[in-house]
Amino acid sequence: MSLMGVDVGTSACKATLFAADGRELTHAVVSYRPTFTPPDRVELDPEVLWQAVAGAMGQASAGAGDDPVTALTIGTHGETILPLDADGRPLGPAILNADSRARTEALRWEEEMGRETVFATTGLVLSPMYPLLKISWLRQHEPDLFRTSARFASVLDYLLTRLGGAAYVDHSLASRYMALDVRTRQWSEPLLAAAGITPEVLPQPVPAGTVAGTLSAEAAASVGLPAGVHLVVGGHDQACAALGAGAIAPGAVADSLGTYECLTAVVAAPSLTAEALAAGIDSYCYLLPDRFMTIAYFPSGIAAKWSCDTFGHPAGDGDPYAALEAAAPDEPTGIIALPHLIGSCTPHFDSAARGALYGFTPTTTRAQLHRAVLEGIACEFALVVELLQRVVGRFDSLVATGGGTRSRLGLRLRAALAGVHIETPEVREAACLGAALLAGIATGVYRDAGEAVARTVRSGAAIAPEPDLAAAYAEQLARYRELYPALKPLR
Repeated sequence: MSLMGVDVGTSACKATLFAADGRELTHAVVSYRPTFTPPDRVELDPEVLWQAVAGAMGQASAGAGDDPVTALTIGTHGETILPLDADGRPLGPAILNADSRARTEALRWEEEMGRETVFATTGLVLSPMYPLLKISWLRQHEPDLFRTSARFASVLDYLLTRLGGAAYVDHSLASRYMALDVRTRQWSEPLLAAAGITPEVLPQPVPAGTVAGTLSAEAAASVGLPAGVHLVVGGHDQACAALGAGAIAPGAVADSLGTYECLTAVVAAPSLTAEALAAGIDSYCYLLPDRFMTIAYFPSGIAAKWSCDTFGHPAGDGDPYAALEAAAPDEPTGIIALPHLIGSCTPHFDSAARGALYGFTPTTTRAQLHRAVLEGIACEFALVVELLQRVVGRFDSLVATGGGTRSRLGLRLRAALAGVHIETPEVREAACLGAALLAGIATGVYRDAGEAVARTVRSGAAIAPEPDLAAAYAEQLARYRELYPALKPLR
């Protein structure tokens, strides 16, 4: 008996099979590339998404052997919507989370409704990334598509229905619509009315871990699993990663290093204070019924991948990150790098922000530029940690997961500049593990989240903050703080 956890990101789908004790049995990744249309559209063909998910699940399931899959759970990125017809067929491309076409709608809502009102209801800082504003944009600019859409699906309920399940979305992903009242865990009728929609066009919010049905025979043929496998409702990928890192008690903090780097603090009640709003800190429903998550995030993964692709060389059998880091000098570069390639998140949520490199010279090497990008990411991380601590209180350690943990230098710089201990668990793909744990809890493999974490989450490496390294970067961090506001006139 094994459990499958699926993590659907903005550029790749990962599927992993786990034994009940948390051992990774097989793992598969299928990548895809969204379409970027300047200045603000980011879209993905739903069929490309489905084929990637089916491919990753099929590759992973091929390694099950004598350990048949009994249940699977999908965790996905948030803020993406798919307009569907009454039969669940896409009427157009998926509008991805990085899409900022609804910028005008966000400004109008801020003027007419106020950021404070939206934040007090949803726990989210008003931003054009959220589906409710994208739906409002469609109503204004593509009225035919808006009118013919029977449902504006999240990635989760779209995939669940294709697999044979119900159109469910869990409370953590529903929260990312900017339409859910985080206190009642129901769609907010005033906010839906402001967008011109009713609850019927959105998926049904349910607790994470709800059984949504079983895998249909038709879908089973596509994904390489036997029909009848239990389909269990997952959640926001950041929430799944936090669960897979063992963050279940209030005060625990997890850091997921993916396309977006997200620091998730588990809390007993949503942080809906004026200080949280000013800091750009979101707070919304977690995967557990009596828990919430307070998060701060920024697009570090996009900057790191761009740097590696741009300044690296073909890796062959090696790791391009390791090769670049090994070639760079040990001392600070003095180059200030802003990792805002697709805009900034916490605290400014500035979709017009862009990446910048300041201070390179004719003698600057590729490896130095790559190190400078890692330094910039670490500087941004330090600022984000500082803001999160103002809202949830001081924390001295966190668990880091995801692909970004491959960069040992990146983790060292983060630990030093933020002054926190960073631990990496044995299982790197924590979002897949967290999803699989939900499948196990739903089907009786584990009694509850506490037992699931105790049986499966094990410590890996640990990195302590280095005071001397932090001192060496004191001036560069101070200059980093000044560059973003200095560029405001150019934006």
